[in-house]
Amino acid sequence: MTLEPIPILIGGLIALASQMAAFYFARKKRLIDDTPTSKVHGVFIGLVELKGTVECETPLISHLAGGVCVHYAWQVEEHWSRTVVETYRDAKGHTHTRTRHESGWKAVASGGDSTSFYLKDDTGVIRVLPTGASIEACQVFSRECRQGDPLYYGKGPLGAVAHSDHRRRFTEHAVPLHAQLYILGTARERQDVVAAEIAAAPDASQYLISVRSEEKISSGLGWAKWLWFLFGLAAAAGGVAVATGNVQMQTPALYGLLLAAGAVYLAVAVLAWLWMAFNSLVSLRQRVRHAWSLIDVQLKRRHDLIPNLVAAVEGLKVHERETQEALARLRSQLQATPPGQAGADFSGCTPAWRAVVEKYPELKANEVFLKLGATLIDTEQRIALARGYFNDITTFYNTRLEIIPDRFLARLGGFQPQTLFAAENFERAAVKVDLAS
Repeated sequence: MTLEPIPILIGGLIALASQMAAFYFARKKRLIDDTPTSKVHGVFIGLVELKGTVECETPLISHLAGGVCVHYAWQVEEHWSRTVVETYRDAKGHTHTRTRHESGWKAVASGGDSTSFYLKDDTGVIRVLPTGASIEACQVFSRECRQGDPLYYGKGPLGAVAHSDHRRRFTEHAVPLHAQLYILGTARERQDVVAAEIAAAPDASQYLISVRSEEKISSGLGWAKWLWFLFGLAAAAGGVAVATGNVQMQTPALYGLLLAAGAVYLAVAVLAWLWMAFNSLVSLRQRVRHAWSLIDVQLKRRHDLIPNLVAAVEGLKVHERETQEALARLRSQLQATPPGQAGADFSGCTPAWRAVVEKYPELKANEVFLKLGATLIDTEQRIALARGYFNDITTFYNTRLEIIPDRFLARLGGFQPQTLFAAENFERAAVKVDLAS
């Protein structure tokens, strides 16, 4: 007798689907593990991981629990049951009837709301826009009641489902004010102040807002990864076992087939891990390069402002050599030398700007000059933000290149560590937010 191919094919397809699910969770776990936790004060543009407490100037009131929060989602379910009498024919063609009882819960109402809020840590606050995020909230309300309870119609609909038992279940999940929060999302520049905010991005791999800690999220993804992996391995072995069930085969030969199926499954898993790990390193390297490009963009922005500043100074008949030299030096800083390469570094403009204003007090009365100066200093603050983000992601990238087994893969792929950026004389203003309410 020959082996049945269908069980092997079905087992192989189930094993493949299970392995895809396992690596889906593995990629999510690796993304969380590969993203360093940033302080609010150092957040700039790109994928960031943050931890802090929820603060809000105008919080929401949840529908069922009545608690103060920034997000809530509620649902009302109604229980139903019925007895079904059905007719069927047995193997001999005789007609019979049987009674079957069915029951379950059906959602009859739901709703929720979210509002923008601030995440606060020991360095400051950052605005978070929850629209488009996957929100993991905590349960703040759970109650089951019957028709005589005021809650039954007070928070639920007036109608009833078919075959209702007149029993309802009310549940609500929320993100309470001042709760500890974990966020993995994309930071972008705000339009109103020189600061970053967290918001949904069309090309973002993940946007997660969770009341669970990073450790619990990572652990849960790890368990899901291994459960799917082992289930796939069992499916591959089960397909072989079913295919050989009706075949006269010696035990060593059966064990050999099982080992072969397991070896193929593990080989595919190793190749999938190499693919995932390599792509992860490439993503980290691209984030480092993107972080450097942000510094370059802000330098060009500052360079474009200098001619206007020179014109304002010349218009006031200020032709002192020191002032002109300081402005010319700032104007020449169109592009910074990448870290680790030979060349001149650039410096902050705030000290030179203040020196000019102190030496020539009459400039304080010129509105154009003051406006240009404020814009120039805002740009410098953006450069400081970009520099901090570059150093954060670079540090984590360099650490990942030293971790085993990624270290060996990094050497094979030609990944090189990146030097940190150490320019000085940059300042950043704190974002002022009134959270007294």
